[in-house]
Amino acid sequence: MSGFDLSGLTASFGGERVIGPLSLKVNDGEQVALVGKSGAGKSTLIRLVHEHVGRESSLVPQELGLVNALPVFHNVFMGQLDRHPTWYNTLSLIRPFSADRSSIKALLKALGMPEKLWTPTASLSGGQRQRVAIARAIYRNAGLLLADEPVSALDGPLAHLVMNELKKRFATSVIALHDVDLALKYCNRIIGIQDGQVALDEHSERLTSADIMALY
Repeated sequence: MSGFDLSGLTASFGGERVIGPLSLKVNDGEQVALVGKSGAGKSTLIRLVHEHVGRESSLVPQELGLVNALPVFHNVFMGQLDRHPTWYNTLSLIRPFSADRSSIKALLKALGMPEKLWTPTASLSGGQRQRVAIARAIYRNAGLLLADEPVSALDGPLAHLVMNELKKRFATSVIALHDVDLALKYCNRIIGIQDGQVALDEHSERLTSADIMALY
């Protein structure tokens, strides 16, 4: 099961309510774009959903959560840390298994950076770091993707490449996006967040970018 049905979601910061209370139901096969202006509560909502569904999801947080001291391979491999016994993970730090090496290299190739497998993560550009976090989420291979602005540091062609890859690999997803055209092209349901509440919820083929821009 990759869908979820959550109600009574709320979040407050410094005594100020930033989300909810709201309900969010996502069915299997729905690829949801969360849209709305900066500060509307999209990131908070993704974090709340992740707290509820946890291990059942692949997460791309906005701050990425990469370990700078490790090469790209190990950052991507972390997507499956909890799927292996400790001895396997320890050995992978020293001498990774060839099956993991080749599947992670193939993933990086699909995201346009196969030559970065052993590059120290600290030396990557912002867009490359974003793709490492995306590769880690794909490698986790959970049924549900939760992603917070996963292509914000990527230029046009690369953003399309990555969004296409995510659409292909995750039948069910919730992705916060600031680019309205990407949301309409790669997601089949649009949820607009305004002041911590759902202000729009519609199938993407029934919407134009002008309909969504009203939220901004």
